[in-house]
Parts: sequence; C-alpha cells; structure tokens
Amino acid sequence: MMNKHIKYLMRCILPVLLLAASCSKESVPYDHPFFHINFENNSTIEVLANRRDTVDYKVYLSSALQFEPITLNYEVKIGDGLLEGRDFELITKGGTMNFAQGIFERSVRIAWKEFPLDATKNNTLTIRLLSNSKNYTIGMPGPDGLQRELVITKK
Repeated sequence: MMNKHIKYLMRCILPVLLLAASCSKESVPYDHPFFHINFENNSTIEVLANRRDTVDYKVYLSSALQFEPITLNYEVKIGDGLLEGRDFELITKGGTMNFAQGIFERSVRIAWKEFPLDATKNNTLTIRLLSNSKNYTIGMPGPDGLQRELVITKK
C-alpha cells in the first residue's frame, strides 16, 4: 500500500515540483508592467460598413497585482470618412480609464451603425494609449512598442 503512494508521488507530484523549481525570475511575465490594446491579438482590424452591433475593445494591464488605482489616458482619433452618430457611437466616453486593485482589463465600447462609406476618405478609428499615473510602459515592452494603439478600418 505504501509503495503505491510513493509511486503516485514520484509519477505525478515530483515532476510538477521540479518544473516549479526550475523557473527563474526571468520567466515571470509581470516583471515589467505595461498597458496594451488589441482585438483577438491584432493591432489592426476591419469592420464592415453594414455592421450593427456593440463591441468591447479591450485595454489590458499586464502586471502583478496593484494595490493603488492606476489611471490610463487614451484618445480616440476618427478619420475624415467616419462621423460619430452616423457610422458609430462611442459608448465609452472620456479619455481616461481607472484600473482599481485587481482590475487588469477595461473596455472602450463602440456601437457600430450601418451606413455607406466614401472609399476615398479615411475610414479609420484609432484607439491610442497615451500615458498612465504609474508611468508604466505603453504598448508591449521592446523597441517596437507594439499594441500601443488599435486601428479599426470600416470597409
């Protein structure tokens, strides 16, 4: 009976313990806190001109648990081919969002409306992350600063 338990421990638990012990500080994903935005892991997406629904575009905080709220500043830049109220409705108002303790994602919510487009104009809407109260990195860490903005093109 005792052999059975020891064999179980050796087969199931020991590998997990060894794997955990082999992790180094460099493998911890939250050493460098940052904010980023994407939609299904893309920084550029398209929506159809006949779309009629509401979409949450997520802004993420990648960090360890924070104990103080963090304010993130962002902007929504609208191309000259789109008009709020006609092509879309920006439901999330303002240019700031608050990340309270334990909150790691917030949304910029947009209700898309069906309306024909002028293909010769700029039919993009860009959500750009600007700054935050903790001076954390905006976009993915690294020289390219990927995912600091999400560009949505209405087609």
